[in-house]
Amino acid sequence: MRAVGAILMSALVLSGATLPKRGPLPVPRPEAVQGEQPTPTPKPAPEGGRQASERGKVEPGRGLPPGWKDDVVRPEETVLKIETEEPKAYASCLAALKEIGAAFAETARVDDGKGCGIDKPIRVTSVLPGVALKPEGVMRCETALALARWTRETATPAAQTAFGPDARLSALNQASTYVCRLRNNANTGKISEHARGNAVDIASFSLSDGKTIEIQPRDEDGTLTGAFQRAVTASACLYFKTVLDPGSDAAHEDHLHLDVIERKNGYRYCR
Repeated sequence: MRAVGAILMSALVLSGATLPKRGPLPVPRPEAVQGEQPTPTPKPAPEGGRQASERGKVEPGRGLPPGWKDDVVRPEETVLKIETEEPKAYASCLAALKEIGAAFAETARVDDGKGCGIDKPIRVTSVLPGVALKPEGVMRCETALALARWTRETATPAAQTAFGPDARLSALNQASTYVCRLRNNANTGKISEHARGNAVDIASFSLSDGKTIEIQPRDEDGTLTGAFQRAVTASACLYFKTVLDPGSDAAHEDHLHLDVIERKNGYRYCR
């Protein structure tokens, strides 16, 4: 065997064979998901100090206002700006919202600093004829239109299937529309989609007979109420780009977070 090995080695040397100068490159890591997401559960730090992943880490958010930090610092993100509405798209959205029967009024541009604001906000009082938004809320037209279409095309039929053919939604009770804050009301992190007018939180549904369906953990709820909540939650991802429900994390145990953030390739984050 040694003789055979020596012969093979000699053949390689004589033929001028060499090892490749570069090995295969690793596959690039997928781009991080943008938008509101459940708050991850922190891992306990090892004995003797901070978590290993934090050691030697550059402090994020340099250049941002105090308390407004990002997990990745990019030069273009150091100055947060309010997104400008495209005139034709905005006019088309208003026309569609009027056609569907929503009640709303255009209001003055909102600019609360720190990137919080809406270029062309509207104040919504009802999403459909006879279906109020309580309390009224300020948001972008695109957000309002997604909310109205979801209510008309999926939430209303689901309520009739679950609670009877005469059941009628009378109100969507919201917990938050536009508000200048960070995600999940945290002290540090990225700006919330609520601060851009892209999001609405639904806390409950009211029916015309006085019944209220509150959003709460219902994954194991075998009643028609549980089926209704799961149905409207799943269908919301057809209209919104982000859907977070009580199963997402502790921050969303009592409401549905719905937003219309734009992601690459039309990706949606729903859970």
